[in-house]
Amino acid sequence: MKLNADELSELLKKELASYEMKLDISEVGTVIASSDGIARVYGLERVMAGELVKFSQDVTGIVFNLEEDEVGVVILGDPTAVKEGDIVRRTGRPVEVPVGEPLLGRVVDALGHPLDGRGAIKAKEYLPVERRAPGIIDRQPVHQPLITGIKAIDSMIPIGRGQRELILGDRGIGKTAIVIDTIISQKGEDVFCIYVAIGQKRADIARIVKVLREAGAMSYTTVVVASAADPASFRYLAPYAGCSMGEYFRDKGKDALVIYDDLTKHAQAYRELTLLLRRPPGREAYPGDIFYLHSRLLERAAKLSEEKGGGSLTAIPIVETQEGDISAYIPTNVISITDGQIYLETELFYEGIRPAINVGLSVSRVGGAAQIKAMKQVGGRLRLTLAQYREMEAFAKLGAELHISTQLQLTRGRRLVELLKQDQYNPIPVEKQVALLYAGINGYLDDLPPSEVALFEREFLQFLETEGKEFLRSLSEKKELTPTIKGKLDKLLEEFKAEFVKKHKVVSDVEATRLPKKAEEY
Repeated sequence: MKLNADELSELLKKELASYEMKLDISEVGTVIASSDGIARVYGLERVMAGELVKFSQDVTGIVFNLEEDEVGVVILGDPTAVKEGDIVRRTGRPVEVPVGEPLLGRVVDALGHPLDGRGAIKAKEYLPVERRAPGIIDRQPVHQPLITGIKAIDSMIPIGRGQRELILGDRGIGKTAIVIDTIISQKGEDVFCIYVAIGQKRADIARIVKVLREAGAMSYTTVVVASAADPASFRYLAPYAGCSMGEYFRDKGKDALVIYDDLTKHAQAYRELTLLLRRPPGREAYPGDIFYLHSRLLERAAKLSEEKGGGSLTAIPIVETQEGDISAYIPTNVISITDGQIYLETELFYEGIRPAINVGLSVSRVGGAAQIKAMKQVGGRLRLTLAQYREMEAFAKLGAELHISTQLQLTRGRRLVELLKQDQYNPIPVEKQVALLYAGINGYLDDLPPSEVALFEREFLQFLETEGKEFLRSLSEKKELTPTIKGKLDKLLEEFKAEFVKKHKVVSDVEATRLPKKAEEY
């Protein structure tokens, strides 16, 4: 095909008429130094703190320091890819992560990139990792329980939807086990869970994911990973990314739970970054804004008002202590931000009391507002009985002759301690917890040897599944121990205990049989 001169001229005129000049104007800077994951950049005069920037090798970074002649940028990705003289471009936007249902069941890094080998995440929405916390007017008081499935917590240190409850204790005494039980307990509760692993070994994270998958909990859970092998920048970003993922559900009027495991390693990652950026160090070499680091994260947890949809974001941060020192810098900071703490004690753990919760030092500042009425009815007496037991136990070691009331407190206290023990990854529904604790505080276990309490509990729960279905249904509907429901429970307990003693040929504790069944009788 040949074109004559007139046709060619006409074609060129059309092309020239449709031509638009497009200018690509962007503010750029130059890397003047790069080491240890920190780049110093010259030329970005209008850049904002927290803004995402792009290096010429398609590596991104976050602007941390704004100085007179240069900016300090934390590199996200391979720090060796950024060299002196590289071009840096502004993006004009903050760091964002994908959010929504496509992340459920997935394992992702601090930027929302998949780590589970199951392909790309097709998210339609993105949110900034740093967001302003809801104001006072946008909130309402916490009043709905978040059931953990752990007897000691649900009865004495309840957690509510929208609360911030700290878990602290030494290394290796069951902090992570409590939060994994809590995630498993949300099955069927319409609570979306985000577990943020900060600075942990990848083998440990893989084991946790396996446990959640086997329990059927991954269908409503996202795992955000910033392992010990990842750069400090990812360990710093991970909790904020997890919080944004949870806020998506909260803002849609749903309930979400985000777990930060743990904030001690998060603070250490931030200290590492700030020291490399040459910010002035303070106490324990942490920068002056270390309190703000965690307060702006945990304040984002809230129970929103009905006008805002009534959604909630519950935060359970974990802090690791050294030799039980809860008065150290990071523990005291986070205690002052949260609405209560669950303190795990090493001595109790090695005595075989697991979960090793120190009831005296643990508290929930939401209290009974986050409990159903039935749990309030048994939980109040339980805490008082255990407190009296701890006090009398120390007194009894002196070997003095004890009043009958003291003997009753010691006898019942020992059985309650055994009753509150719980196997790992074995959360118990709240209705069954109420039945067990009712048996403990009302003397049904007093004449059993302490060694038989665990067997009694196991078989009684099985008995409730078969013979106590009507009781469980009534309690689930009413959520209160009414006289009728209490009568059903007493009847079930008496029937089961008679069978249990006969079946296992249990010999009653001689000392306990001499005591009155109820404290009011002495």
